[in-house]
Amino acid sequence: MTKANGSGSAAARQVAMVFDLNKCIGCQTCSVACKVLWTRDEGSEYQWWCTVNTLPGRGHPKDWEAMGGGYREGVPQPGRRPLREEWGGGWDFNYDEVLYGGKGQSVYLHPIGEEPKWGPNWDEDQGAGEYPNSYFFYLPRLCNHCTKPACVEACPQGAMYKRKEDGIVLRDESRCQGHQFCLEACPYKKIYFNFVRQVSQQCIMCFPRVEQGVAPACVRQCPGRAVWFGFMDDEAGPIHKLVRKWEVALPLHPEYGTEPNIFYIPPIGPARLNEDGSFDESSPRIPTDYLESLFGPRVRPALETLQTEMQTTRNGGKSELMDTLIAYWWKDMFKPFDRDPADIQWVEQR
Repeated sequence: MTKANGSGSAAARQVAMVFDLNKCIGCQTCSVACKVLWTRDEGSEYQWWCTVNTLPGRGHPKDWEAMGGGYREGVPQPGRRPLREEWGGGWDFNYDEVLYGGKGQSVYLHPIGEEPKWGPNWDEDQGAGEYPNSYFFYLPRLCNHCTKPACVEACPQGAMYKRKEDGIVLRDESRCQGHQFCLEACPYKKIYFNFVRQVSQQCIMCFPRVEQGVAPACVRQCPGRAVWFGFMDDEAGPIHKLVRKWEVALPLHPEYGTEPNIFYIPPIGPARLNEDGSFDESSPRIPTDYLESLFGPRVRPALETLQTEMQTTRNGGKSELMDTLIAYWWKDMFKPFDRDPADIQWVEQR
């Protein structure tokens, strides 16, 4: 990766994303958009900088929430790097046998070599609970481009930095020595290691697009209009309103202390079913305690605000919050980064 302009850890402005988990359908379009754009080189086959996992679930890498890192009361916490098998993915398949060997009616696609034990979406759609009140929802994850990035502090080579103009966390791969201390320090475990090139890599927030006024690929490609992107300090924009004004968009695991800049509107989910098949409107199917374990104590007032504003519209009233979440006009979701990438003459740099 060619180093972009900027250095240091303090940012004058900060770009951020908001994912509405009530609208995410787990289609993986954001994941694939990122994959085909950024992780096609040798050594990055298993890398998915943007993943969409089912919750409750063990995630990618497997059981990442128990691997440590981040801060506690400002003090860096020890963490460990995931093992290669805990990541999974990047397998070779028997394409030649199935597609070109004349055995298409008798064999099926399967990984070649050691039988895999985990992968990016290994426990997809399994969820939790018991019928008829089982439940699950989808959670997109990528580098949080944190306000206090533990990865930047942990890098002994000074290869990682936070850009002043937009707060994007990047690395100068020419300085990376492959120590992976950044991965150990990251509590979200969204830094990958390229075992071929011997450098660490992670989401770069599509900074070449952002510099041209184009939203990141994962944002632009979402078919459900479930993602917003913009500057946090733009008080007229949806990011500021969702995070600061209405306080319905929350960070994942705020207790990790890195102040992430990827936010989530928590899922409301359906009501529980009683034994007679009627709805118990007083008891949510997705346990609020579980959502609180993910997004912190602010999830309860956030859910109350969402439900209040939904009821306002059901009663015939108007709600700016609901209008924002419905997203009638896609360009309003990520101004000023609404430029069409097809209008730009892109130049590849090596």
